[in-house]
Amino acid sequence: MEPIKIIPCLDMRDGRVVKGVHFTDIRDAGDPVEAARAYAEAGADEIAFLDILATVQQRMPLLDLVAQIAETIKVPLTVGGGIRSLDDIQDALNAGATSVSISSAAYRDPDLIRAAVDRFGGEWIVVAVDADASERMPSGRELYIDGGRTATGKDAIAFCAQMAETGVGRLLVTSKMADGTGQGYDLELTRGAAEASGLPIIASGGAGELEHFHQAVTVGKASALLAASVFHFGTFTIPQVKQYLQERGIPVNL
Repeated sequence: MEPIKIIPCLDMRDGRVVKGVHFTDIRDAGDPVEAARAYAEAGADEIAFLDILATVQQRMPLLDLVAQIAETIKVPLTVGGGIRSLDDIQDALNAGATSVSISSAAYRDPDLIRAAVDRFGGEWIVVAVDADASERMPSGRELYIDGGRTATGKDAIAFCAQMAETGVGRLLVTSKMADGTGQGYDLELTRGAAEASGLPIIASGGAGELEHFHQAVTVGKASALLAASVFHFGTFTIPQVKQYLQERGIPVNL
C-alpha cells in the first residue's frame, strides 16, 4: 500500500477559510495563507484550496491567494472552484496549483476532462464528486453540482465510473450528508467510488474522530483523507492522525 495522504482543506469564501455543516451554516475558520503555512509545517501531504462560491458566481478561484499560498508552502496544492475551461486550468497551474479540481464542469462537459487529460496529463486533474443520499439512485447516492446546491438526477457512483474512462488521475469524493457532522466519512460512498472507478479516492466529509480516518482507509478504500473542521478548530493535529494510522498498520509519510 502506498502511504496514505492527509489533506487539510481550505474551503474559501470572500477570501477567508470557512467551514459549514451539510454545505451550509458557514462559519469563519481563519486566514488561508497562515492556515496553509501551519498545516504544511505540521506535516500535511497536500493542501486543498476550494473556492466554494466560484462556480455559482461564474468566476475563477481567487488566484492571487493561490499564488500567495503556493509561495508559502512546499507541499502540493490542489485548487478548485469555478474552473470551466482549459485556459482556466492553465491559469490555476500558472498561479502555483500542482493539480486542479473540477466538479460542475466535469458533469456538464465531460469532454473538458478528456481534453484536460490530453493536454496536461491525468495526474494534474482531479474530478470532485459531491453526493448525497437518494433512494432514487441505484447506488443510493446522487451526484450534486454547483457547490452542492443542484441535484443532477445522476447516480454518483456511475459518474465515478464514467470519469475513470477519461483518464483523470484522482477523484475527490465528498458526502453532503456527512459534511461537517463529525459522524464519520460516508464509507459506502467512498468504497463505491473506489470500486467503480479503480482510481485513487480522496475521502471528504464527516471526520470527527481518529477512528474515522482509519475506517476511511480500511473500509472505505480511500487513498487520501481530506478533513477541515477537525484541523481548523483544533480537535486533532495532523501528526496525531498520522500516528494513529501508523500504529494500526497504515503507512503514512512522517
